[in-house]
Amino acid sequence: MSTPEGRSGGTHEVRIELAAEALEFGREVVRAIGAAGGDDLVQRAEQDPSGRQRLIEPVLAGLGAWELAPRRDPVELEAAAALCRGAGYWAAPYPVAERLARSADPDYDGLLVVAGARPSGPVAGLELRWATVTPDGVRGAARALPAELPARESAFLTPLEIRPVDGDGHADLALALTLPCWTLLGMLDRALELARAHVAIREQFGRPLSQFQGVQFQLTDAEVERRGVDLLARYALWSIQTGRPEAIDDALALRLAALEAADIVFRVAHQVHGAVGFCDETTLSWLSRYSLALRRFPFGAVTTEELLTERIGRRGLTGLFSDPAGV
Repeated sequence: MSTPEGRSGGTHEVRIELAAEALEFGREVVRAIGAAGGDDLVQRAEQDPSGRQRLIEPVLAGLGAWELAPRRDPVELEAAAALCRGAGYWAAPYPVAERLARSADPDYDGLLVVAGARPSGPVAGLELRWATVTPDGVRGAARALPAELPARESAFLTPLEIRPVDGDGHADLALALTLPCWTLLGMLDRALELARAHVAIREQFGRPLSQFQGVQFQLTDAEVERRGVDLLARYALWSIQTGRPEAIDDALALRLAALEAADIVFRVAHQVHGAVGFCDETTLSWLSRYSLALRRFPFGAVTTEELLTERIGRRGLTGLFSDPAGV
């Protein structure tokens, strides 16, 4: 894919609209994964975690996913983000973002951000080689240990044994933090879509739920949160594309916003669905359950906020709403 004017690292003009090629690629991803099984994929993978690589990888390979070079080409970075969003829409049971965040080192198939005394990753049942990086930029190589819980309870998270590797991993952090947020954004897209569809067909007191003002307010609040994440996700991409020194700050700010929005969006979606939203017969139940790994791995909202605060201190974020004069 070519690089349009104004998207190279030499410009400071803020341009956060995705390229037309990336948008079309994202739509094709949703169609292709839907045709391959859609919502059934995660259910089949849960029943046979060791087979999910055979289940998902041919679809992604057919889309040309592993030919993307998000570190080298700005438009291919946008295409990678669109791919993650499309995978999230279907809760595709595969670490797409982590594969796309891989470095140029041919020894590794993907990159995981890890933290804490017991690092883990959503890599159960996959025969892949993983590089790791901590929020402090410490690089490593990971070996997946046997899963401690079934997929239904762990969402494919499994403990990792990590061997330190020389080098500074700070250059990897922004991309490795940003792409999973695009996966979560796709889940928020789908959760709101399911909520709107549900209230349009369900009736109470002879009227569709969608006509009740309280329901409309709830869905509006959730949509505002989703749109905010959408905006910040595109801004974080631009920050990476232009090589901003604040790119890690922007990625952490995006993650914090995405985690907070996910709490609101899924709460609203479950509220309007009622008890049925927690039943396996409902797509929302699967989507919500498998969003938890993204929301808790590698760290939750509290740790994300602490990391962001440590980085920006009293100076605050520089970004869309900062004063260019520094006032």
